Amino acid sequence: MAETVIEWVRNPQGELGFTFNAWIGCEHVSPACDHCYAEVDTPARVLRAKGMETWGPHAERYRTSDANWRQPLRWNKKAAAKGTRLRVFSASQSDWLDNKVPIEWLVDLLDLIRCTPNLDWLLLTKRIGNWRKRLEEAATYRLAVILADTSDPRRDALYQWIKAWLDGHPPAHVWLGATVVNQEEVDRDVIKLLRTPAAVRFLSMEPLLGPVNITRIDLDGHSEIYPLRGTTGCEDDDGEPVADLPAIDWVIVGGESGHKARPMLPEWAFNVRDQCEAAGVSFFFKQWGEWHTSAVRLTDGRAVFRQFTDFQHWVNKASTWVNGGICLDRNGVELKIGRDFMRARDEDAFPVTIMHRVGKASAGRLLDGRLHDASPASVLH
Repeated sequence: MAETVIEWVRNPQGELGFTFNAWIGCEHVSPACDHCYAEVDTPARVLRAKGMETWGPHAERYRTSDANWRQPLRWNKKAAAKGTRLRVFSASQSDWLDNKVPIEWLVDLLDLIRCTPNLDWLLLTKRIGNWRKRLEEAATYRLAVILADTSDPRRDALYQWIKAWLDGHPPAHVWLGATVVNQEEVDRDVIKLLRTPAAVRFLSMEPLLGPVNITRIDLDGHSEIYPLRGTTGCEDDDGEPVADLPAIDWVIVGGESGHKARPMLPEWAFNVRDQCEAAGVSFFFKQWGEWHTSAVRLTDGRAVFRQFTDFQHWVNKASTWVNGGICLDRNGVELKIGRDFMRARDEDAFPVTIMHRVGKASAGRLLDGRLHDASPASVLH
């Protein structure tokens, strides 16, 4: 847990960022978790070999070493000495809002974040709805510690820092992210993120598992929000949208890697990219994952995703085009036999896209032929 090659953790100057895990362990709470890499990654395997199971609803979380906890303090000094801001992604092996974690560990993490103001902390969670409850518990725990020491709560910097965040004054060096990988999670969790105080808000759509619309969310059938623009359905006297909500600042999209990786249709990624560009929101494409295409254009060698536009097109071209790949309808459902393609025809599920398992390295990071590396500037300069 040190310097990371995760592309979106680099700062705008291209300097490598860091990953930090205050503890290890979690459990599945989202379709994104189905093939969780961290569950079988080295830290979890090492602990499992020692008889410590840290994954699953009945597992205990494992707090990392004191030496690991001291690392962000060194990174903070490094950033200060260089006069730059470095990014820290927390957490890759756990979830900082996991309610199975002892509250004193969370209090210690919050204090560490507070004491490292030269670092931009990218706190990503699949449990954004836990934020207020967990921070209130942290404030209560800290207050009990203060009173036990007969100290004045007004003089305790950590307690005041947590209370300020709860009162709507977030720390400027904390970026808050929520993982949402399909439309159901977008509809459920984006509004929770927007209602949580944060200096920067971002969405991680990795692995992206279906088509999503993040331009508009219907709340109750009578009102809606526009997360990329920070507006509701309300208009001012001139008919302009009223900007009365915070907006999403950054969207990260990526496909899945690993042995059981699920493919991401190119249209899903293109559509999110286009939604962000239309709203002026930073868009970052991390990777295709295992699935891409083996077809290339003869004129310039550029990758081409072949598609069957209709049933007859499949009949005419399948024997030469599929070439060891798989066929996915517009919803990502794999079609294997003629009956599947007839169903796709009857259900208006064309076009059907051909994808090949080429491996993460070969698939690369180019979307529509170019890199997408945008990210917001730090709130602190």
